Amino acid sequence: MKLQFLGAAKTVTGSFFLLETGTTRFAIDCGLFQGPKEIKERNYGKFSVDPGSIDFLILTHAHIDHIGLTPKLCKYGFRGPIFCSHATQELAGVLLPDSAHIQETEVERKNRKFKRAGKPLLEPIYTSDDADNALLQFRSLNTDEIISLAPGIEIRLRDAGHILGSNIIELWIEEDDKKLKFVFSGDLGNGNQPIVKDPAIIENADYVILETTYGSRYHKDINRRVEKLREVIDATMRKGGNLIIPSFAVERTQDLLYDLNDLYSQGLLSSNIDVYIDSPLAIAATEIFHKHTEYYDDETRQLVESGEHPLEIPNLKFSRTQQESMELNKIKGNTIIISASGMCDAGRIKHHLKHNLWRPESTILLVGYQAEGTLGRRIAEGEKLVKIHGEQVAVKAEIKSIEAYSAHADRAGLLSWLKNFVVPPRGIFLVHGEEESQLSLSDAIKEELNIPVYIPEWLEKVELKPSESLLAEKPIAPDNIEKAILAEKLYLELRVKLNNILQQNYQENNYQEIIDKLEKINKTI
Repeated sequence: MKLQFLGAAKTVTGSFFLLETGTTRFAIDCGLFQGPKEIKERNYGKFSVDPGSIDFLILTHAHIDHIGLTPKLCKYGFRGPIFCSHATQELAGVLLPDSAHIQETEVERKNRKFKRAGKPLLEPIYTSDDADNALLQFRSLNTDEIISLAPGIEIRLRDAGHILGSNIIELWIEEDDKKLKFVFSGDLGNGNQPIVKDPAIIENADYVILETTYGSRYHKDINRRVEKLREVIDATMRKGGNLIIPSFAVERTQDLLYDLNDLYSQGLLSSNIDVYIDSPLAIAATEIFHKHTEYYDDETRQLVESGEHPLEIPNLKFSRTQQESMELNKIKGNTIIISASGMCDAGRIKHHLKHNLWRPESTILLVGYQAEGTLGRRIAEGEKLVKIHGEQVAVKAEIKSIEAYSAHADRAGLLSWLKNFVVPPRGIFLVHGEEESQLSLSDAIKEELNIPVYIPEWLEKVELKPSESLLAEKPIAPDNIEKAILAEKLYLELRVKLNNILQQNYQENNYQEIIDKLEKINKTI
C-alpha cells in the first residue's frame, strides 16, 4: 500500500494525497495551491499522476485549497465519482464556478497587458464550463455511516468542526487479507465554536495524516472574541472611517454574522451602522448555511428553533452585482464591509483595500490565517506600501487582527484531539502547515505522546505495510530546531537560485558558491 503527498507537504495549501492498493488508486482532496509565486505556479503544471488512472476522489471540505484543482483533474481525464458530505457538495456548487470565474478574470486582465507587450498569452487553469462539468461527478454521503467505496475499501465521514460539512475521513483498507485504518484529519476546527459541531473523537487508527496550520501557535482571547470585535467597531466608527474585513466566504463570514447578531441583541451594535456582505459567493454560502441546520451545534440550533436566526441582523445588506460593489467605494464612513477573499489575493476585497488602505480613519481587520506570500500576509507583517491591481497603495489605515476567528485548531487543540486515541497510531504524517509549525508540533507529539512522526516532502511516496510501523524522523533536539528551520530556508533559497541558473543557460558561473553553501547546510544539520 502506497501513500503519496501530491500537495500540502511543507506548505499550507494544495491538499492532495494519493493512496494505492494492489487494485485501486484514489485520492483525498485536490486543492489549489495558494501563497508565494513559486507555490502558485504548481497549479499550472501537469499532474504528477495520470488523472485518468484515479478511480475516485474523496473531499474533506469545500475550501478552495482542498477542492480548487478538482475541475482541472476532471478536465485532464479523471472520470470517477467525487465523494463528500451533502453540505460540501452544495458549497462546491458555488465555490468552484466562482474560482473558475476569478481565474478567467485574472487571466483576461493579464492577457490585455501581455498582448500590448507582445508576450505569449495565458490560459486559465480551468474555465467555468470545466467547473460545471466536474460538479456532475459529485456524490454526497451521509455522515457517521460506514460505506463501501470499492472492494476492500470502506469510509466513514466524521465531523471536523472546521466549516459547514467539513469532515475527518476514516478509511479502512484491506490488502492481502490484512487491514489498515487511515485517518485524514482534513482541517480540524476549535472546540466550543458557534454554529458547527465540535470535531469528532477518533479512538484508533494505524496512520493519521494530520493538518498543522497552527501547530506552533496558540489562539489568543478566544473567549473575548465578541468583545474585541466590538472594540474594533467602536474605535473605527469614532474615527469616522470604514471597517474592512477580508473574510473567507465559507464559515468566517457566517461566524462574523453570528457575533454581529450577538452584539445587536445586546444593544451594542447601532442600527445606524450599515453592514455589507460584498461577495456573491459569501451570500450564496450563507443561504446554504440557512438550509443545513443538521450541521449546527445544539446552542445554534436552539436559537433557530426559538425564532432568532443568528445569521440575520436588521442592518445587513447584500451587494450581489459588480455595480453594487463599486458603489461601496464611494462610502467614506459608518460602514462595515465584509468581502472575499480572506487572504486578500483575489476578488472584490482588493478593490475595498485599494480605496481604504491609504485612509488613516479606516481599519482593516484580519480574522483568518494569512498564508506566506499573500497580500494579507504582507499587510499583517506591516508593509507600508503594497501593490494592488498594478498600483502602489500606501498602508495608513489601522491594521487589526483577531486570531480567535480562526477555524483551525491551534497547537493545544491538535494535541488534545490526538490524546483521544485509545490505542496510539503507528505513525503520524504532518501536512498542511509551514515547516516551522510542523517541526514544532512534531517535537511536541514525540515528547508528550511518544508517537512516531514524519514530515513528508512534496511528491514523496511512502510504502506502508500492516506489519510495519512508521519510522520516526531523526530526532531534533529543542535547541537545534531553529538551526534546522534556518538550514531548510537556506536550502529552499538555493533551489530557487539553481533553477534560475538553469533557466539562464548556465550563463552564471557560481556553482562553487552553491556547493559551498550546500556543504554548510550539511554541517548545520
